[in-house]
Amino acid sequence: MASSKQKAVYWLGNDTLRVSAALFAENRGRLCRGLKAEKDVPAGSVVVLQGGEQKQRYCTDTDELFRQESFFHWTFGVTEADCYGAIDVNSKKSILFVPKLPESYSTWMGEIYPREHFKEKYAIDEVHYTTDIADVLTKMKPSVLLTLRGVNTDSGSTCREASFEGISQFQVNNSLLHPVIVECRLLKTDMELEVLRYTNRISSEAHKEVMKRVKPGVKEYEMESLFQHYCYARGGMRHTSYTCICGSGNNSSILHYGHAGSPNDKTIQDGDMCLFDMGGEYYCYSSDITCSFPVNGKFTADQRAIYEAVLKSSRAVMAAIKPGVKWTDMHRLADRVHLEELLKMGILRGSVEEMLKVHLGTVFMPHGLGHLLGIDVHDVGGYPEGIERIDEPGLKSLRMGRVVQERMVLTVEPGIYFINHLLDKALSSPAQCGFINNSILTRFRGFGGVRIEDDIAVTADGVELLTCVPRTVEEIEAFMADETSKPFSPISSQKL
Repeated sequence: MASSKQKAVYWLGNDTLRVSAALFAENRGRLCRGLKAEKDVPAGSVVVLQGGEQKQRYCTDTDELFRQESFFHWTFGVTEADCYGAIDVNSKKSILFVPKLPESYSTWMGEIYPREHFKEKYAIDEVHYTTDIADVLTKMKPSVLLTLRGVNTDSGSTCREASFEGISQFQVNNSLLHPVIVECRLLKTDMELEVLRYTNRISSEAHKEVMKRVKPGVKEYEMESLFQHYCYARGGMRHTSYTCICGSGNNSSILHYGHAGSPNDKTIQDGDMCLFDMGGEYYCYSSDITCSFPVNGKFTADQRAIYEAVLKSSRAVMAAIKPGVKWTDMHRLADRVHLEELLKMGILRGSVEEMLKVHLGTVFMPHGLGHLLGIDVHDVGGYPEGIERIDEPGLKSLRMGRVVQERMVLTVEPGIYFINHLLDKALSSPAQCGFINNSILTRFRGFGGVRIEDDIAVTADGVELLTCVPRTVEEIEAFMADETSKPFSPISSQKL
């Protein structure tokens, strides 16, 4: 007879991925082992986490689309809002607290499930109501409650610490848990890697569908919509990992294009380069992929030169990544390759070594090489205590500063962009202007940019490439010219 943990599976039917609740049981076990290994964590400690709350749009009663808080999801895999969770560190016993819903919920929202439903759904040891948290925890006689408070080194925001009525009667420590759970999230388990492979596969196929359907005269947001539609219809991905970036022409030089002030609303013109940075999210696990290509499917000489320069740096970095290398060194490698290639094109002149000294690479790639990826698209753990950002152009924007380790999942996303205000600033800089051949650079004003972004899992001796899209100029041109593949149909039963 199958155990409850074997039966507890997240699955949206069709060809979507089945994710076992055992993934989260393994995460809780890792967390308990990590806490026991810390000499400052008292015996008899109990972890208490608060899940995400259902929120309304401003002052209205219109619900926002709920997405679980990331630490809570990593630990429990619960999709419902307004829950709490507790873990006895010594015994690893898991307890889920769910809201006690009013009778009116049945009318407006659907069936009110008994506690046993959630116990089976998530393979949790015990389920109680949130109104009983203090009583249940009192019976456990914890030496200390470990709550989560710490700064996300990427956003600078502080994560929300669990709070409930009656917590003041307990001994609480809010500093011990955060560094341990962050380190646990840093390295992915086999089951987590399987989910990330899935998010990349579906998102890669969605990017390919966009490449097949794009043409001059369509709006950028039409391609955003197609990507989202494919990910949801084929992959069960209700959420994207971040706001889609669908830049064409000069918009492809805007690093975080697609925001409310520039909502992917340009009409794509013949001859434009497209830079589409989009990733679907399944069961809170992210993907982050960027494809750059000409809208008409045929690279000009200049487009080919810039694209192949970025592809060369991407492949150089991926060939160099292995456990033990410094991520900052990988960023510097990408910078060097870009400068060498821009020198060959005649956009730059002089010594690459001297260019590096004046940080000329950041004129063309002002962002960092890549970042950790997992439940958050910019995943936690980039700068643990003792590792500081390097205060240099480019590197200060790098979202991770540590040594690469096996089982990290990272993005590799070098890019070359022609951003007018950065070019003007460099041309007015006595230290940088001498390296720039302005007569040739002028030809690239308005070009936009190229970014190539892949997701990788670090292995014992290299990387596993999770992303699967056409990458060489020849592959892209052949794929976009191919008329044999069937257009996407959301009601098709065709398998992926």
